[in-house]
Amino acid sequence: MKPVSVHIVTYNSSEHIDDCLQAVLNQSYPVKDIVVIDNASKDSTLAKLEKWSEKCTTICNAINNGFAGGHNQAIRMTNSDYCLILNPDVVLDPDYIRRTIEILTANGRAGAATGKLLFKADPTQIDSTGLIINKARRAFDRGAHQTSDQFMLSDEVFGVSGAAAMYAREMINDISLNGEFFDEDFFAYKEDVDVAWRAQLLGWKAYYESSAIAYHERGWKEGGRSSRPLFVRRLSYINRYKMMMKNDKPSMMLKHIIPLLVYECLSFGFVLLREPKLLGAWSSFFSTYRILRQKRAMIRDKQKVTASEFIRWFGK
Repeated sequence: MKPVSVHIVTYNSSEHIDDCLQAVLNQSYPVKDIVVIDNASKDSTLAKLEKWSEKCTTICNAINNGFAGGHNQAIRMTNSDYCLILNPDVVLDPDYIRRTIEILTANGRAGAATGKLLFKADPTQIDSTGLIINKARRAFDRGAHQTSDQFMLSDEVFGVSGAAAMYAREMINDISLNGEFFDEDFFAYKEDVDVAWRAQLLGWKAYYESSAIAYHERGWKEGGRSSRPLFVRRLSYINRYKMMMKNDKPSMMLKHIIPLLVYECLSFGFVLLREPKLLGAWSSFFSTYRILRQKRAMIRDKQKVTASEFIRWFGK
């Protein structure tokens, strides 16, 4: 049994962290290390983590390093063959780790796996069975809000949600750029899609295991888009363009020029009329433009999959 470590990044997560950690300890597959990175929580998260001090390693950051920075920090602290990236608002069924590792070991060049994530508040609905991406370069959780009796067959997917993602260390080491697995220029949001895209270009595969079950709170969806702070909405908006800058190719974009242009026109019109403050996020894009181009070149130098092989992942 190859060793696995569980990595959790907390930020004001006191409401969920106890259930999350208890579920990790209840796993049927032995867990070598549990690492919790706290990103300067202001609630009682640290107080709750104290009672878990004998079961996990906790690092308290003085500032919020984001999802990407926090998980990169945890990845560098471990040397296990597999790393489970886990949100603190996720509760795993006891066999989640075992079943996701089994599907990885059963398939060649398998670097990422996910199970069936259900909504914690309503387990009859699916939260995610992996990631999909369309011709307009918009990424979605596959199966979101469909009934839980769907997606009963395990299969290959474009990528996996960062809420409960099992990654092989071999893939982490292979696709990391400048020592970063998750791109820290993203801070949070779409960093899992960026990893999925990069991994596919470098010849790695991702799988969905239907028998691995987890429950995800994802509370912000209850209030919809308007319930999220401007900072969060800006990250979600601009990180799509950062992802495209790094991973897309002009030849692939030309194949989908019509859906791309239609979406961009509609998106710009919506932002201009309804959320003009989102446009301030472009300062982040231009300030990192040179670095994004460097990363793009690094990916091109390592790329193993042709555009024609990869283009199958772009859906409708």
